[in-house]
Amino acid sequence: MLKIRFQRVGRKNDPAFRIVVTERRSKPKSGGVELLGSFHPKTKETRLEVERIRYWLSQGAEASPRVHNLLVTKDVIQGPKIPVGRKTAPVAGTSAASALPEGASPAA
Repeated sequence: MLKIRFQRVGRKNDPAFRIVVTERRSKPKSGGVELLGSFHPKTKETRLEVERIRYWLSQGAEASPRVHNLLVTKDVIQGPKIPVGRKTAPVAGTSAASALPEGASPAA
């Protein structure tokens, strides 16, 4: 299955992203099938190959949530934005006992 996703390029503390079509299971730094554009978050500069993006979406490629939101913002595709947030570490205050089903006692 193909995905349209960001591939990070640029320098440390100066991110830039390529928008590429790649296999879903491939590594982020792998070559990709086709380069579809670029995005610079600091300057908000965006370059998109709109026709090629629409072609790959018509062929069944899925956009990652962040790329989907960028495409909605730039009016390449229609639809609502997908809520995207950072992954959080488990809270230190939660115990393993709270994860047990009701009536089960923790092994001592």
